[in-house]
Amino acid sequence: MALKKSRGPLQNVQRGNDELKKQVDILLQESQETTSLDPAKRSLLHQRCVQLKKSVDENKDVLQKLKKSDEPAPVGNYDQRKQDEQKRLSKLSTELQNLAVALGEMNIGTDEKSNAAKEEEEREDDEEEGVTEEEEDEEEEDESENEEEEEDEVDEEEDDEDDDEAEDEEQANIKEYTAVGDFHAQQEEDLTVKKGELLHILDKRPDGWWVAENNQGKKGLVPKTYLHVFREQGFNRESSEGEGEEDDGEADEPTDGANQNQSAKRNSESELNSATKPIAEMSSIDALVTMGVIPSGFRISTLAQILDKEKHLRASHCIQPELSPSQLTFKDLVWDAETNVIQSRQSRLSLVLTLWSCKMIPLPGTSIQVLSRHVRLCLFDGSRVLSNIHTVRATWQPKNAKTWTFSPRVSGILPSLLDGDCFVRSSSPSTDIGLLFELGITYMRSTTGERGELSCGWTFLKLFDSGGIPATPKTYELPLNGGTPYESGVEVDPTISRRANSGVFQQMIALRKQPRLLVKLRTLRSRRREMMNLLPETMIGSVCCITPLVYYRQILGDVLLKDRTCMQNTDLICNPVLATFPKVMEQPDIMDALRSSWADKESSLKRSERRDKEFLKSLFIQAYHDSAYPLLVATFLPGLKWAEEDSEASRWKAIADFLRKNHEKQGSLFSLLSPEGVHEAFDIGEITYDFLGEARMATA
Repeated sequence: MALKKSRGPLQNVQRGNDELKKQVDILLQESQETTSLDPAKRSLLHQRCVQLKKSVDENKDVLQKLKKSDEPAPVGNYDQRKQDEQKRLSKLSTELQNLAVALGEMNIGTDEKSNAAKEEEEREDDEEEGVTEEEEDEEEEDESENEEEEEDEVDEEEDDEDDDEAEDEEQANIKEYTAVGDFHAQQEEDLTVKKGELLHILDKRPDGWWVAENNQGKKGLVPKTYLHVFREQGFNRESSEGEGEEDDGEADEPTDGANQNQSAKRNSESELNSATKPIAEMSSIDALVTMGVIPSGFRISTLAQILDKEKHLRASHCIQPELSPSQLTFKDLVWDAETNVIQSRQSRLSLVLTLWSCKMIPLPGTSIQVLSRHVRLCLFDGSRVLSNIHTVRATWQPKNAKTWTFSPRVSGILPSLLDGDCFVRSSSPSTDIGLLFELGITYMRSTTGERGELSCGWTFLKLFDSGGIPATPKTYELPLNGGTPYESGVEVDPTISRRANSGVFQQMIALRKQPRLLVKLRTLRSRRREMMNLLPETMIGSVCCITPLVYYRQILGDVLLKDRTCMQNTDLICNPVLATFPKVMEQPDIMDALRSSWADKESSLKRSERRDKEFLKSLFIQAYHDSAYPLLVATFLPGLKWAEEDSEASRWKAIADFLRKNHEKQGSLFSLLSPEGVHEAFDIGEITYDFLGEARMATA
């Protein structure tokens, strides 16, 4: 279908082009069997082809009028993306043009064959009866065909307009509709309907929400995309008209296919202009929206897809040293000979962010089981993700499920996955850089068991103004947008705004019902700033994990810079901590076990021991070997599965039992050497570190 100008931004045009591409592919597949199809079917394919080409041309006009200034947020490679879409539309237009020509020639060839057959039959009949009127019959047939073709060409546009007006009038007069799917009421004014239920339409509102009445006399609003003209009424009317046309054709003159082409054209246009489509042809998200299970602003999580595909956007990769452009030294890991430690490196941006809460987040339908509520955040410049993607899980209460909170009060150490305090470091010189937040849920459909991750909205917080001045440390209340970060003007739940009246008070109430995220930017204390300067220049992570990350970076400096006798040596390095620590960062519960073991050892230190940096470093390595290292290869620990409550609970119990036994036996050596223990086969990768394979390449 053709896009209207109001749909504007480049992303909407791209989505429309994707839909046109699907329709063209289906048409091409059907047209491959045209040799075995009847003329009516070929004529229908030809009409569909013409209609699709018209839609492609309209999209080209819309795309040509787009400007970069129309985009509400910066879009990277805008001109290149626009040019790619123009090429794609030109290719589709060429394919449709060739197909239309092929179908037209095929129709002409078929008509010639049928005419020749008729002439042959008439010639045989005339010879038997002694009548010779072949030339007159041929001339009359040619004249009638030419007249019909001329009339069709002259009146084609007028017929199209008349048909559209007639269809609009016909649709306005129809009051009986059936529901094409189940719709569950989301507000008090809505009407719950079942698939196949007969409804009487009282008011066809222009906003797409029609006032309907069911057989029980209940009235309410129903989306028009759920409604279709009552089939029995439409069938009787069309069949009666068809019978009349057939009778007229038999009474006046032989059928020449014009009426069939016209009816086929109307049917094809009706199919293309229909606002509904079968659920089987929709994506899973479109189906959920159509059934009213989720709000229309929900999408498949963008950051979850990126995190699943892009390894370099994980924190375990960002913590590795970065090579210089020459790849002969390290860019962000430099040894300070005076202090005998790695040099601290200040970044352009260094702050602490606190996630407070998310309010008025719409709830999915009862057929959706929510397994996890979380926020994913990263550094973003409008087109690119510039840091690792960090995830914080939210907590909620059943009595107030629309409000998400972070950092709950728990006994003992707060799990790092629930920690709403995040550190942010960035060395990007761009003034467009900011924090991209995407609220998401991991869900499972109760009927099919399908699992997935949905975005419940996103928002963007700029960290610099146009003059390069950093954002003020304060609390920000950020409204959430629907769709993806590359879309604009999409609401998370449009039903909230459409129910707002024109009064100022009602609009203020509706504004407070809009979903939003509360965050707070904080400045750093001197001690914490010193620790963060030992981390990579660009990174996001939990504040509670800063200490393990700093010790890992210090061990990297010792092994790669201080203890390596020859800087040109690139052999594998035997160091279990360096080899396995990135794997620990991928498993938050094992990282929490390391933090717990380190807290136990640190609590018993003397004041003099706390000042000894080398002693603290050796103590951290001991805590690592007593907790994280054996847990990574433990057979009693179930595999990590995201958002599976049973799996996470069993892992927590197994880790707690392991730490308790290690505390009683003063280390993990007893459990490792116990004859009752079962261990995986030894792998040399558990103790070897390949810094050439793990190091990051220099970025521009």
